Amino acid sequence: MNNKDFSLALLVVALWGANFTVVKLGLDGVPPMLLAALRFVFAVFPAIFFVARPTVKPIYWITYGLLIGVGMYGTLFFAMTVGMPAGIASVVLQSQAFFTLLLAGLFLKESFSVIHMAGLAIAAIGLYFVGCYTTDFSVPVIPPVAFLLTITGAVFWGLSNILVRKAVASATANGEHLNIMSLIVWSSLIPPIPLFLLAVLLDTPQTISSAILSMNRLSIFSILYLAYGATLFGFGLWSTLLARHPASKVAPLSLLVPVFGLLTARIVLGEHLTISQWSGCLLVIIGLLVSMFGRQFFKRPVFQDQQ
Repeated sequence: MNNKDFSLALLVVALWGANFTVVKLGLDGVPPMLLAALRFVFAVFPAIFFVARPTVKPIYWITYGLLIGVGMYGTLFFAMTVGMPAGIASVVLQSQAFFTLLLAGLFLKESFSVIHMAGLAIAAIGLYFVGCYTTDFSVPVIPPVAFLLTITGAVFWGLSNILVRKAVASATANGEHLNIMSLIVWSSLIPPIPLFLLAVLLDTPQTISSAILSMNRLSIFSILYLAYGATLFGFGLWSTLLARHPASKVAPLSLLVPVFGLLTARIVLGEHLTISQWSGCLLVIIGLLVSMFGRQFFKRPVFQDQQ
């Protein structure tokens, strides 16, 4: 990877890392489900008029929209409303990698090794230190419901990853190529309606209309950043880089997302973490590293496909 493409990859992961702080800023003036709904409204229009429909059955991109839009973003935004710090959210959400691993073993019958389980164990200990253990009571404890909602968002993300695998396999079986950007844009058609309904159920129609009419510049910036910066520009550029270079050169850089997430939250929001939380974040990242790269050294399977 040349210096230009490496810089572009760093730009994308920085955008994705700062995404959590931007969400927190947007939630200051907009209810969570409304913010999520508007994010998808702007992500889909006008992009859908310029992006071809995915080359798979509609059930794939409809389900993907529900899993990502309502499942992941809905739970994440609500978690951040009820007390999940932006920086820690950027770390905890990365547990999706381990849920993807477990779900792949369950639904795709893929094998995984001792080293994968070691990475999972290390990250689980890290998550315990992040959300459940503290020796510094000067920093507010993360509300359990906020922590569990963020974990739930990671589960939905893992499920969406499995769905993408199935969608790619379906397209390939039909002699087609699935464009991930088209999947992202067209699936964004799905979340707004259920998210708007949830917004009305969790608040009131008057609250929602008032939030829309009195939206400040910071909230508008947050919506546009989430839709165009983090989603269309970020995923579009990332897909371009994956097309130019081997995934093994590009994908590991996504491990920097929680690093940028923690730094941005510290600088912009002034978030403070306890020593145990910093240690937990480090353990989660180490667990990801072990899981991603450990197979180069340990390849003995624990569960093996019998087919």
